[in-house]
Amino acid sequence: MQETFKLRKFAVSDLQSVMRINHLCLPENYADFFFIDLYHRFPETFIVAEENGEIVGYIMCRVEAGLSSFGFKGLIKKGHIVSVAVLPPYRHKGIGEALVNRAMNGMLVYNAKQCFLEVRTTNRPAIDLYKKLGFSMTRTIHGYYADGEDAHVMSRELLSEKK
Repeated sequence: MQETFKLRKFAVSDLQSVMRINHLCLPENYADFFFIDLYHRFPETFIVAEENGEIVGYIMCRVEAGLSSFGFKGLIKKGHIVSVAVLPPYRHKGIGEALVNRAMNGMLVYNAKQCFLEVRTTNRPAIDLYKKLGFSMTRTIHGYYADGEDAHVMSRELLSEKK
């Protein structure tokens, strides 16, 4: 299947489009300053997908210190996928997968060793995508979401191609 979309870094002028996608696709919504803060702190991991000049998806992440989910000892830098969404008419085209892969590459710029995210336990398509991308479930957080739904925490190691 030929890609009909392109990925690029988020720009401040994209804010309204990204917030619109967030509101249409996800029950968790954020204030504009939250998006801008993540953009300023971690621009390599805030990516938008465009098709025919329209923003149709995004991913935003941060990098935090945390304990390893795998074999590392002590604190490490971990990339945290905060939010990823693709408008319904543009799903099943590889956009979500491309966004996650591009963001994980961006996490390497900040020396992250692992990547993690929270996903609703009922979001089977997302769970399947993350498994395809090498994520595994590390734990479940009961009542994580505002509506009381549980979340799976999924993690994977980040492997640097370049040194």
